[in-house]
Amino acid sequence: MIPFVKGHGLGNDYIVIRGSDLPGPLSPAAITRICDRNRGVGSDGILLLVPASRADFGLRIFNPDGSEAEKSGNGLRIFAKYLWDHGHVKKTTFTVETPGG
Repeated sequence: MIPFVKGHGLGNDYIVIRGSDLPGPLSPAAITRICDRNRGVGSDGILLLVPASRADFGLRIFNPDGSEAEKSGNGLRIFAKYLWDHGHVKKTTFTVETPGG
């Protein structure tokens, strides 16, 4: 089983997964199954913690149809809370790199 956290922020819910916990890359079909509200965990998407080259943390954002988003305001809010709550950050200011910048 892959460990995950489900977070809610201003009307959206996302699943947060550490990329290092995955046995391989997430396929669009797997993302769709996981996000399905009837047969999966159910969410507006998946937030994947990945290594970053230009920031403290890297974030890939997947929509429930399996496509990748460049950014998400509520997703970033949920991701930042996840990082704080799970001890990944100790300072109140940190950077997150997404495909959109």
